[in-house]
Amino acid sequence: MTAHEAITSLKSRMSTAIIGQDTLIERIILVLLADGNMLLEGLPGLAKTRAIKTLAKELNCGLSRIQFTPDLLPSDITGTEIYQPELKDKFVFQQGPIFSNLILADEINRSPAKVQAALLEAMEERQVSVAGKTYAMEPLFMVMATQNPVEQEGTYPLPEAQMDRFLMHVTIGYPDDASELAILRLNRAEQKHTKEEKHELLEPSVIFDARKEIAKVTISEAMEKYIVDIISATRYPSKYNEQLDKWLDFGASPRGSIAIDRACRVHAWMEGKDFVSPDDIRAVVHDCLRHRIMLSYEANADAVSADQVLDEILKQVAVVA
Repeated sequence: MTAHEAITSLKSRMSTAIIGQDTLIERIILVLLADGNMLLEGLPGLAKTRAIKTLAKELNCGLSRIQFTPDLLPSDITGTEIYQPELKDKFVFQQGPIFSNLILADEINRSPAKVQAALLEAMEERQVSVAGKTYAMEPLFMVMATQNPVEQEGTYPLPEAQMDRFLMHVTIGYPDDASELAILRLNRAEQKHTKEEKHELLEPSVIFDARKEIAKVTISEAMEKYIVDIISATRYPSKYNEQLDKWLDFGASPRGSIAIDRACRVHAWMEGKDFVSPDDIRAVVHDCLRHRIMLSYEANADAVSADQVLDEILKQVAVVA
């Protein structure tokens, strides 16, 4: 089985366990293949936790679920040194839950900034520093942080600089009626402890094999220019039209262009192509940029969303061959 066939099989298996959330399944696999981290926003009960649990199960890798609460401490995430007088070194580092393959940071905006920041080094540098010592993370590592878009009381919004560390900010909604019916039946079957059809689990090595193939996906100079023009439109909207200029205060950082470049190549590979097309870029722009642009007071007053602004940017920015 090739790496592409294995990832297609993984996507198919996850779809049988997570019904009505095809976007979530595709994005969580895409972010893992792109070696990034994902911020997932959705109402309670939309299979956010189930998705990463299913991914960990199918990939036969480790999973840590961290429930963020106001009383959580940074050491509860990274780990801490334990005093053991009977040992020669006296202090022994006890690893925290961050030392796993897949990390579910559930309701990340429930904890204060110092706890949220405990994830930053692990997410960006793939290491944790405690008491002057550095500890490396697992080679296969991804943080999926979730937040509830409705409840804001008692929460600590993520600062823009921290949001920028996530490769994608994915939003999900309710499943349709047909999917809802299928969810009911699936839940009923699971309550009856119906035996699952046994199948061979994938090994984490398939992700690294896929990444090697993704690295060979070509992106033309015209597509590179298209990405740069999209980012430039978020920074200098007045060049395109007056409406965009009114809506935008700050544009995307260079991490935005890097995120689109990484994500569009993965998207192209998942579609079975070895080159990037404009459709691949457009398919990932919203998830890569919605958390990297800052809307103006006028946009917020008119209830204009980041997605609407990005829609307008894609209309205005042309592909130059």
